[in-house]
Amino acid sequence: MSSNFFEVLRPGINTTYQDRGRFHMQHFGITPGGCMDIKSFLIANALVGNSSNEGVLEFAYQGPLLRFIKGKTKISITGNVLFQIIKINKEIINGECYRTYNLDEGDQIDILATKQSAYGYMALEGGFDVKPFCKSVSILERASIGPNEGKKIKINDKINIKSNRTNNKNFITNFSNNEKDTIRVLKGPQFDYFAKESQKDFFSKTYKVSNLTDRMGMRLEGAVMKNIISTNIRSEGITKGAIQVPADGQPIVLLTDYPTIGGYPKIANVISADYDLLIQRTPGEKIFFKLIVLSEAEQLYKEHIKSISEIIKNIKELN
Repeated sequence: MSSNFFEVLRPGINTTYQDRGRFHMQHFGITPGGCMDIKSFLIANALVGNSSNEGVLEFAYQGPLLRFIKGKTKISITGNVLFQIIKINKEIINGECYRTYNLDEGDQIDILATKQSAYGYMALEGGFDVKPFCKSVSILERASIGPNEGKKIKINDKINIKSNRTNNKNFITNFSNNEKDTIRVLKGPQFDYFAKESQKDFFSKTYKVSNLTDRMGMRLEGAVMKNIISTNIRSEGITKGAIQVPADGQPIVLLTDYPTIGGYPKIANVISADYDLLIQRTPGEKIFFKLIVLSEAEQLYKEHIKSISEIIKNIKELN
């Protein structure tokens, strides 16, 4: 294990290690989990020259305050994040997302807050020195699975790094945040359980993101969905982005730490291309749902992946 590490001076809100997830475990009741915003995750790793599945720190709303105790590293912050770098000589650098910064012994990184968004990411060159479980370093806190005993980062923790940076060059890429409030969906398997008027309302009225939102699910407030068949079904497998409707008629979008099975009817499912956009919506924000067909969703996903590749391809050295 490396002797180079950060000390946690403030843990932030829900700061955890995450990668792409822990797959092929759902038959054991273990959800894949992983990073909430795959686009921000991939770009953060690419900026510091890591592989696409290297573990990062994910934080929500407020990030950690870390002091780099020993070593030298290169970091990147992605998302829509306000942060500062406090150098050992007390110089304060107001950070910019989607570029890299060099940190040396005694420097601090203060991730103050996400701006009009929920999640942000910090990657470092070479990655964090944490032990994977079932080929993933993602923390699934509800099940206490993953590094750090499956718990989120807390004050006075040590965050070990794998290796020192290999050069002092810094890199940047162009990125613009998507503020679109329309989320495209496919019909869910129980779409016809709901009255025609409710189906119409679902795609014509706004929903508000409630405070009851976390990595597992996002409860929405808006038009009540009237179920005309049954408010419960035999439990069946679930996918990320499924929109369940319990007996109260208020939709719940299942997010990255979703349960592997569920017994509420599902009216729709968020398409993969819009999932990153959805999870960055914060409580109080309004969203609209738009119904599309599978062939369109497949094409949008291809375009989504291509757009990420283009951002990564356009990473360039800072002058």
